[in-house]
Amino acid sequence: MFDKLMAAQQKADEIKKRLDTISVYGEVEGGKIRVTATANKTITSIDIEDSFHQSAEREELEELLLTAVNKALTQAEQVSAAEMQNMTKDMLGGLGSLGNLFGQ
Repeated sequence: MFDKLMAAQQKADEIKKRLDTISVYGEVEGGKIRVTATANKTITSIDIEDSFHQSAEREELEELLLTAVNKALTQAEQVSAAEMQNMTKDMLGGLGSLGNLFGQ
């Protein structure tokens, strides 16, 4: 049992490392504002086109930036959930028919 727990922890650590290498994006205004994050929900960059930055009002820019950040974090959550689901499937697959108890 302890070996299985250690293997599960090791697999979770591997997934976390892999999620750090996956980039997700949130864009608004046709890409004029682009937020990049890792699938571990760490914002890695924010790009705003110079021409848009100069012409936008502060409140508009702040609102659009929030939208772009939230889009990136939503994508990160989706990727992370899919990776964790795959890990769970792999672990339940090792239990034979018990994995079918949960409809998978």
